[in-house]
Amino acid sequence: MLPSGAEVKPVPADTPAADRLRGPLTAVLVTGPSMAPTLRHGDAVLVRRGGRPIRPGDVVVAVFRSRPDLLVVKRAVRPADGGWWVRGDNDLVTDDSRAYGVADVHGRVVARYWPRPGRLPRPAGYRRV
Repeated sequence: MLPSGAEVKPVPADTPAADRLRGPLTAVLVTGPSMAPTLRHGDAVLVRRGGRPIRPGDVVVAVFRSRPDLLVVKRAVRPADGGWWVRGDNDLVTDDSRAYGVADVHGRVVARYWPRPGRLPRPAGYRRV
């Protein structure tokens, strides 16, 4: 069973989690409740590697330095120690940087394509820069 939160399925320890993201645009399936209500368990999203720099408020796919086998979907909060401090939108689930520390971001979620197609809403506390 996966830990609670919006994680992509774990990959074997001998395969770097970031290698799961191939090409400039990759489909990712969200599991767990940590990004609710923005993303729900079972949502399918498109992740872009490269492109514009990550900004606070972006929904990203990342790997915690303390959990290199686990690819997660979280919201970028602030740059920290050469990586990013990330959090889930669901404050009741704490499987984010509060538990695992800094994460390395490997892509930005650009859209949800299933089951409710559309762009992801930006929470009130984040401004466009």
